[in-house]
Amino acid sequence: MSAVGADRPGIVAAVTGVFLEHGCNLEDTSMTILRGHFAMMLVVAAPDGLAQETLEEALAGPAADFDLVVAVRAIDDDVPVSPEGDAWTVSVYGADRPGIVHRVASLLADSAVNIVDLSTRVIGDPSRPVYAMILEVTLPSRGDASPLEASLASLAGDLGVECSLHPSEADIL
Repeated sequence: MSAVGADRPGIVAAVTGVFLEHGCNLEDTSMTILRGHFAMMLVVAAPDGLAQETLEEALAGPAADFDLVVAVRAIDDDVPVSPEGDAWTVSVYGADRPGIVHRVASLLADSAVNIVDLSTRVIGDPSRPVYAMILEVTLPSRGDASPLEASLASLAGDLGVECSLHPSEADIL
């Protein structure tokens, strides 16, 4: 399920309340605010026999109340999970310009590195803003990160940004 709309208090409570009322369990969630717009993606385990249409109808109320665009779709359990690998973090900082996300993502894809989370922000003093991008990635298991690190350094030079690669710290999620 996904929902997007202007941020305001109560969206999470309203949407998750529908799932609770229908006996669903939230398995994976991601929710964020981007320039005043709230976006959420949820993987929900529904009881056997609960139709997708029933959830769509039940979510129509919160969607109307909060002016949300809501989409519900069944996911295919046969889809393979994301590629296994070692957890690393890529950090990029520098002057904002078009193409940073694409160029870094393309380099990672060409290196068989899977992006599992990506966040960007413009930070710092408004007169001298800095573009910040943090990517959580998985490198092929037991692979040598040195070639990727060298490729990222070269790309950072081309883009005029700073880029670092380091093993991800263990955390609670």
